[in-house]
Amino acid sequence: MARPWTLLARRWAFVLCLLGVLVLALLPVPSHIPAMPWDKANHALAFAALAILGCWSWPGRARNVLLGLLAYGALLELLQALVPYRSAETLDLLADGVGLLAGWQAALLLRRLLKVAPTSG
Repeated sequence: MARPWTLLARRWAFVLCLLGVLVLALLPVPSHIPAMPWDKANHALAFAALAILGCWSWPGRARNVLLGLLAYGALLELLQALVPYRSAETLDLLADGVGLLAGWQAALLLRRLLKVAPTSG
């Protein structure tokens, strides 16, 4: 079992990452911010990071975390449809899902390597 302060730190990191993804998803795309050349890779990477942090923040509740994050991705796409300089794309949500699965697998691998609390669920 993780120490309470460690779990709290993980959850704060998760919330900050959620907020960062929200801001990046809704702001205009500035040309000076480095990004992956393919937009879908940005989605997959962001949601892989969220999956890892989420699974580590709520050990044993991976299913709920991943489903919640997929819903978050769908919400972001709906919000992007409302912003004039962004657009909603179904393939973005698919990339989010691919990132979630990759992040979940990475969390499982890290758990085995570091022997931390379970992430399946």
